[in-house]
Amino acid sequence: MKAEPAAQRQLLDLAKVDAELSRVAHRRRTLPELAEIEESEKRVTERRDALVAAQTAASDLDREVTKQESEVEAVRARADRDRKMMESGSVSAKQLTELEHELDTLARRQSALEDDQLELMERKEALDSDVQRTAAEVDEAERALADARGRRDEAVADLDATQARREADRAELTPKVPEDLLALYERVRGHKGIGAALLKARRCGSCQLELDRSTIAEIKNSPEDEVVQCENCDAILVRTLESGL
Repeated sequence: MKAEPAAQRQLLDLAKVDAELSRVAHRRRTLPELAEIEESEKRVTERRDALVAAQTAASDLDREVTKQESEVEAVRARADRDRKMMESGSVSAKQLTELEHELDTLARRQSALEDDQLELMERKEALDSDVQRTAAEVDEAERALADARGRRDEAVADLDATQARREADRAELTPKVPEDLLALYERVRGHKGIGAALLKARRCGSCQLELDRSTIAEIKNSPEDEVVQCENCDAILVRTLESGL
């Protein structure tokens, strides 16, 4: 393939633009914020699930406490009724004995219920603290997630701006390159990642390998408008005064 040396040199500018576009694409895929966001999302989900579990346990215990309070109140009411009957003087000696026995039983029942109620209240206090602590953890995890997303959005905005500039540069450069040369460049870039590079000090600027003497001699004897490629990586080798030929 033939192409004017000036046209071949345009490929170096194009390669620089494409290299930066590749870096932008790589950076976009590997933003550290992406992994941070993933971990933060897992943390938020985990803490939200823990909060729901704590709230459910607290709600269940609240119902148990309410039930226990009702039982205590029922025992107290029964004891109050028995005492009023005893104080009324309208009961027989047998009934009085039965009431005294029932009051003793109710007192023991009330004491047991109140002990259970105290234990429930202690558990409720612990669960309420757990709910508050877990809710705070949810808030903290959500703040961390929002912060990571904000930093990601800022980084992406910078990448978008860089990409837009480089794509504009590319759109300006490509019309300056002959179609057949550009097609070769694009084909090599699609397969190898780098379409063209400077031949500098007898070394390929793409694969960084030094060319052997016979290859250098062949390139040196080639016409200036001959398009040559690296035998190692296929990149178009652009010759300048830095090539060392």
